[in-house]
Amino acid sequence: MKRLLFLCFILLSISVKAHTTDPETIADKTGTISGKVLDANLKQPLPYVNVLIINDKGETITGGITLDDGSFEIEKVSEGKITVSVQYIGYKTIKKNITIGKGNYKVSLGNIYLEEDLESLDEVTVIAEVSTIQQKVDRKVINVGKDLAALGTASELMTAVPSVSVDSQTGDISLRGNQNVRVMLDGKFTNIPTAQLLRQIPSTSIKQIELITNPSAKYNPEGMSGIINIVLHKNTLVGFNGNFNTGLRYQKEAKFNSSLDMNYRNGKFNLYGSYGNNISKNVNNGRLSQIENNSFQTVNLLDNNKTHLYKVGIDFYLNDKNTISVFTNQNTFDGKTLNNSDFIFNDNMLNNQFQTTNLLSENSSAQYNFDYKLDFEKEGHNIELEIDHNIFDNSIDTDNILNGNNTRPSFLELTETDRNRTTVNLDYVNPLSDKAKLEIGLQARLFENQITYESDGRVRNQNGDYIPTLTDFDYERNIYSAYISYGKKLDKWTYQLGLRAESVNVDAIADETDLSTNLETVIPFENDYFQLYPSAFFTYSPSEKNSYQLSYSRRVDRPGIGQVNPIPEWNTPLISNFGNQELEPQFTNSVEVNYTRNLKKGSITGGVFYRIIEDEINRAVFIDRSDLNSNRVILTYDNFSNTNAYGFELSSNYRPTKWWSFNASFDLYSQTQKGIAERIDPTLANPTENDIISETVQVDNLIWNFRVFNNFKASKKLTFTAFAMYRGKNTGLNFEMDPMYFVNLGVRYSFLENNKATFSLNFNDVFDTQKIQIVSERPYLQTAEFIPEFRTVSANLSYRFGDGKYRAKSRKRRDNNIKQNSGGL
Repeated sequence: MKRLLFLCFILLSISVKAHTTDPETIADKTGTISGKVLDANLKQPLPYVNVLIINDKGETITGGITLDDGSFEIEKVSEGKITVSVQYIGYKTIKKNITIGKGNYKVSLGNIYLEEDLESLDEVTVIAEVSTIQQKVDRKVINVGKDLAALGTASELMTAVPSVSVDSQTGDISLRGNQNVRVMLDGKFTNIPTAQLLRQIPSTSIKQIELITNPSAKYNPEGMSGIINIVLHKNTLVGFNGNFNTGLRYQKEAKFNSSLDMNYRNGKFNLYGSYGNNISKNVNNGRLSQIENNSFQTVNLLDNNKTHLYKVGIDFYLNDKNTISVFTNQNTFDGKTLNNSDFIFNDNMLNNQFQTTNLLSENSSAQYNFDYKLDFEKEGHNIELEIDHNIFDNSIDTDNILNGNNTRPSFLELTETDRNRTTVNLDYVNPLSDKAKLEIGLQARLFENQITYESDGRVRNQNGDYIPTLTDFDYERNIYSAYISYGKKLDKWTYQLGLRAESVNVDAIADETDLSTNLETVIPFENDYFQLYPSAFFTYSPSEKNSYQLSYSRRVDRPGIGQVNPIPEWNTPLISNFGNQELEPQFTNSVEVNYTRNLKKGSITGGVFYRIIEDEINRAVFIDRSDLNSNRVILTYDNFSNTNAYGFELSSNYRPTKWWSFNASFDLYSQTQKGIAERIDPTLANPTENDIISETVQVDNLIWNFRVFNNFKASKKLTFTAFAMYRGKNTGLNFEMDPMYFVNLGVRYSFLENNKATFSLNFNDVFDTQKIQIVSERPYLQTAEFIPEFRTVSANLSYRFGDGKYRAKSRKRRDNNIKQNSGGL
């Protein structure tokens, strides 16, 4: 009897399900079309293929694109005769005629194999004309077209990227108003200083900029603002192919950059290599005025830098299931800086000081990467082992020549840095079904940094004499982590949940020796901790035109070497910059909501975020106790109480007409910052420590930016560009920077067969409005103005060459050596 009841229940369930899903019984009689698109030669999935639904009048009524695994599903297709058109650049279009109606409301087209179109591929442009912006589940992707590629270097290109800012003087980069951001090159962290890296990569070598503002558990949890990943072009044409780019920029001094990318590919391996350089002289003039003691400082700085970046790699396809990839990046840097500074005290000319600083800097960086990937029988089921080793050596020789009354003697500084980073990743991916995926991974990050600093007279002893010193700072940090991530698609919903566990061991020691007495001071530091970093992503797509994303992640900002290094990073007669060896990490909990609307002629994305920051790391300003009469201060870092930040972003790419398209963005950020500032009344004749005033400073910093990049196409070969930017007031703990705005104009011309060559000319800061103006209240009331070489004229030439006849789809999903994590299913 129980079996009979059970059988009846099953039959009833089937009957109910059949009745509730049969379009015959409902008013909305629409169908669903699904399938999977693959490369006919390699039998590999093709993502981002256009699938169009065309009615019997030849009108496109709906459509979609394939996912990473090549699959697609188009819902709500009206009854009647239709044509399914499958289109992809470089492949022959396939059309299938079907009828949606009784008995045929759910149509599965199965596997659709696209063949390469050898004739059309000769006309394919490797780089698109116009840059576009895409909002994915865990990142914003800026596809760099010829408009942005003509800007010169990666550093200059970043100024046009939504949510990103670049410090015009230091080259430091910030995301959403915060410099706690990690920068990757092709999905890999390097030991090359970020400012140096951005200045030496030609913008023509960049394929995409990925802004990963809320990274999942699969990524390292470092950086409060997230990750910026720079994806370089990597040719996938069979045969020998390449690109050559060169550029020259000038205002007061010349700046030259060039790059060469080449590859040779056949059925078994892909051998590729690239070279890029940046050779430039840079002028920066400035003036700082101290109001309270009626003094000022002039700065006349000239940089002469030469950087070279080499990359060689090979992808070896053992068979359809096993792939080995090896590459190396080699980087060299040679920099010279000459700075002349005058310190003028109008009320007491005897205190005038004059400093000439000659700085020689040389560094080299080497990266070695090995990757092995094993694909199992099931599509997307694989295991991957990656080993990455970085070596960085840096030498800075500084000659400080000081003149004037009542000043310290001239002194030399020599800093040697030896840095090693090794990362081992083991990742496992298992698509449990067509709509679910499990990812598991282990990682070890081993980091060692040794700095040796020697000076013949930078600091004073208790007798007031300047003495030679030798400081060794050894810093070691080992991180062992494991993560798990599970994602699933439920009709119009997609979610991904992840958790990362990390064990961190920090061991540091500073050893300072007074070379005049051989007196040694040793300061050790240890910090071991365990943390969990959860992440969650939810996407809701009610239609092809609308998409909503909600995400949460917990992240950490571990103090950088510059923040914990007790050795001075730089010195002037009035300021020294030190790190704080006992600085603790800060943790951030971040929530983010985004909305994307696909328009007929473009798209628009808006989003908001909110962060709670624990043990915030920020600036501290202390009086130099060794010489209270000199007005010298020490800049360092410290931990403060919890704070919060929030922001709003809006970006769009749109084509109003066939000849005009633009990318525009607006962003607004607010953060409460706390810091410590000490000061002494500069009018006191002989101050003591009792005269030091210490205060905890709190500021509410509201920053907003607006950018718009216009592209005007006069003909198939001639294009004009116009970029405008306005950056609002920036209020920090110790300064307030005035708003900045400027306009750049450009022209681009393509020529030779199939437009293989492109020449561009750009005029930056057309109206001469770009300058840096600062007011500072701490530690003393000061004003400052700096004018680097903003108003420049630049020319760029790029040429694409090769004998490739068709585009071969890589057998690896990591075609750019990037671990994709879109949560896609």
